[in-house]
Amino acid sequence: MRTSHELVEQLSRRKKQAIAVAADCIALPVALYTAIALRLGEWTPEVSEFWPAFVVCALVCIPVFGGLGLYRQVVRYMGNHAFLAVVKGATITAIAITAVAYMVPLKGFPRSVPIIFWLLTLLYVTGTRFMVRAYFQWLTEKLRSREAVLIYGAGSNGVGLARLLVRRGDHVPVAFLDDDKALQKRNIDGLYVYAPRALPQLLKDTQAKQIYVAVGSADPENRRRIIDLLEPYGVHVRLIPDLADLMSGRQTLQDARDVQIEDLLGRSAVDPLPHLLRGSVAGRNVMVTGAGGSIGSELSRQIVRLQPATLVLLDQSEYGLFQVQREIEQICAGEQLKVEVVAVLGSVTDSALMRRTMQGSSIETLYHAAAYKHVSLVENNVIQGLKNNTFGTLYTAEAAMDAGVSNFILISTDKAVRTSSVMGASKRLAEMTLQALQETGTETRFSMVRFGNVLGSSGSVVPLFLEQIEKGGPVTVTHPEVTRYFMTIPEAAQLVLQAASMARGGDLFLLDMGTPVKILDLALRMIRLKGYAIKNEEHPDGDIEVRFTGLKPGEKLHEELLVGDEVSGTDHVKIMRAEERFVPWKELRGALNTLEQACDAYDYDAIKTFIEGLVEGSDLASQLDGLTDRADVVHIKRVKD
Repeated sequence: MRTSHELVEQLSRRKKQAIAVAADCIALPVALYTAIALRLGEWTPEVSEFWPAFVVCALVCIPVFGGLGLYRQVVRYMGNHAFLAVVKGATITAIAITAVAYMVPLKGFPRSVPIIFWLLTLLYVTGTRFMVRAYFQWLTEKLRSREAVLIYGAGSNGVGLARLLVRRGDHVPVAFLDDDKALQKRNIDGLYVYAPRALPQLLKDTQAKQIYVAVGSADPENRRRIIDLLEPYGVHVRLIPDLADLMSGRQTLQDARDVQIEDLLGRSAVDPLPHLLRGSVAGRNVMVTGAGGSIGSELSRQIVRLQPATLVLLDQSEYGLFQVQREIEQICAGEQLKVEVVAVLGSVTDSALMRRTMQGSSIETLYHAAAYKHVSLVENNVIQGLKNNTFGTLYTAEAAMDAGVSNFILISTDKAVRTSSVMGASKRLAEMTLQALQETGTETRFSMVRFGNVLGSSGSVVPLFLEQIEKGGPVTVTHPEVTRYFMTIPEAAQLVLQAASMARGGDLFLLDMGTPVKILDLALRMIRLKGYAIKNEEHPDGDIEVRFTGLKPGEKLHEELLVGDEVSGTDHVKIMRAEERFVPWKELRGALNTLEQACDAYDYDAIKTFIEGLVEGSDLASQLDGLTDRADVVHIKRVKD
C-alpha cells in the first residue's frame, strides 16, 4: 500500500496546483469568518448579511495570488518570495473588502475586520504552506540514508524502474531525463521529466551520485550515445536489465550493472547465418584445443548448443579443463542435449596424444585455440612460446591429416601482422605452416581466423583497469597514444564458427573489429563512469590518477589485421578473406626443422635470424638481442658446462 507521501509525489503538477487553490478557497472565507467572530466576541456570529465580503475575498484574492506566482512555487522549496506574494495578496484583498463594505454598504460590518482578516490570511495561507514544507523537510531528513538517483528514460522501462525503487526503499528516484520532447516537462508518477541539457543543474540540486539508464539493451547505439552524454559529468552510471526480465523475476535490480567496454564500443549485433553457424559442427565429431581458455571455452559453449555428435575438450590446465567440462555437462543436462563430452588432459605438443585422441574419436572438425597469448610472458619465455604456438600447431595439424580430419581452424591474432613480438611471430609462423600444408594436396581443409583483443579474457586490460579503479588507483596505461581493437568473446566465437563453414582450404579470415580504441580514453571513461574524478596536475583533488608505464617488450602502439591489401568479402558482412604470401612447404619444412633444433639448443641468435628472415614485416631485433643475458639462459649454459 502506498503512503500519503508517495500518493502526493505521484500527483501531476496541475493537480497539486488545484489542491493549493482549493485549500485557499476554504482558508480565505474561514479567515474572514474568524475575523468577524473575534471582533464581535461570538463563536457563531450572524454573517449572512455580509455575504458580498465573502464573495469578494475569494474572487479577488485567488487571482491575485495566481498573478503573483504563488501557485507556481514548489511548496517544499518555498521561501521569501512566496511569503511576499501572500502579503501582497492579503493586502489587496483587505482593501477590496473595505471598499465593498462601504460601497454596498454592509450594515453593521465592523471596520476593524479587514485588518484582522489580513493578519489571519497571512497565518492561514502561509502557515499551511510552511507546515507542508516542514513535513517534507522532516521526511527528507528521515530518508537521508536513501540515496537519490536519476533515471535516464521516462518510457515504460524507466517508470517501472522508478516504482521498483520506491518499493525497495534504498534509493529515491528524484527525476527523469529523456530525449523525447513529448515527454519533457511532464510529471510521471510524481517525477518531473527533464531534458538532458538540465543534467548539470539537476546533479547540483539533487546531489544524485547515480544515474540508472533505463533503455533497452536491444539498442546498443542509443545506449552508447547516452553513455557518451553522461560520461563527462563523473556520475556513477548503471544499466538496468530489460523491464520484461525485471517484471518476470528472471533478473532483479541487483542485476543492474556498471557500464562495460562493450557498451562503450556500441557494436551493432549482426544475426548469425544459421547454415554457416551449424555447417561444420552439427552432427559431427568436434574437438577444441585450449578448451579451458577464454576463446576455447566460449567456442565449446556455442558448439555444444549446435548439437555435435561428440565434443572433445583438450587443455593442459587441469583446473581449466575441469571447469569447462563441468559447465558443458551442465548445459547438456539443463537443455537436454544428447552430446558425448570427452575431456582430455594434455598438451598440443604431444604428437602421440593428439593423433590418438583424433583417431579414437573420429574427429571431423577441429578448432585449434591452444596458445600462449600474453606478449610480455612469451617475450621472456621465447622457447616455450615457439614450441607451444608454432610447433604445437604443426604437430596438431600433422595429427589431423593422419586422422582424416575434414576441417582444421586456427584461432590467430592481429599481433601476427608486421609483428614486433615473439608471440606474434610464433602465431604468424603457425599461420604460414597451415598455408604451406594446404598446398601439399592434403584432404584436410586448413583455415585461419585472425582478430584482435577479446573483452574479458584472462589478463586483458579491462579487468585490470576495473581492479585498479576499485582499489582507488592508480590506473596504469602503457602509452598515451596506444590503441587496440576489441571484440566480445561470444561475438568472436560466433564469427569463428561461421568462418569455418566457408573454408575452402588455406583461407585466412579476418573479423571486422570495428574502430580501434584508444586505451587512455578507455581508462579515463571507465573512471568517470564509475563516478570518480580524474586526478592530475589540473585537478590535484581528484580521486584516481592515471600513470604511464611505457610499452612492454614486444608491444606496439597500434595493431593491424592485414599485411597486404588483398582482401575480399564473404557471405557474412563481418568476415573477410585475405591473401598473404607464405613460404612453400618444402622450404618451410627445412626452416622449421632448423628452428626446432635452435629451440632445443637455446640458440637465440639462430632463432632471431630465422624469424626475421621468414616472417614478413617482423622487427624482433630489440627483443631478441638481449636474451642471452637473461637468467634462464645463464642457468642453462651453466648446466651444459
